[in-house]
Amino acid sequence: MAIGWRDDLLTGVREIDEQHRELFARFGALLNACNEGKGNEEVLRLFTFLDEYVVSHFSAEERIMRSCDYREYPEHRQQHQKFVRDLGELKQQFRDGGAGLSLVISTNQMMIEWLTRHIEKMDKELAGHLGR
Repeated sequence: MAIGWRDDLLTGVREIDEQHRELFARFGALLNACNEGKGNEEVLRLFTFLDEYVVSHFSAEERIMRSCDYREYPEHRQQHQKFVRDLGELKQQFRDGGAGLSLVISTNQMMIEWLTRHIEKMDKELAGHLGR
């Protein structure tokens, strides 16, 4: 499944859009690595990136939501927290068993879910609220 950045995902908030583009690029690297039989190595790079990404990106989005009294903030924040929990579970699987096929598949599923459901729906709704 090819997933790439599309301009219809723009929120109008430069910081958020740049972070989303980077997330798409990193996931694209994982998919390419999987196609080349090198997904195991790329999963570790993705996890390292995501450790920093979730802190900076989620903090930025949540700061914006609080500053504009976004009504859906609690639900949006819960989705962020779920992603962090899911990421923690995948990292534990990695520590327990390495980056095997099962982990690569689970990581792909989590990322596709996040990209298609969270960004396309929840982040776009935030952009609409911001009038972007």
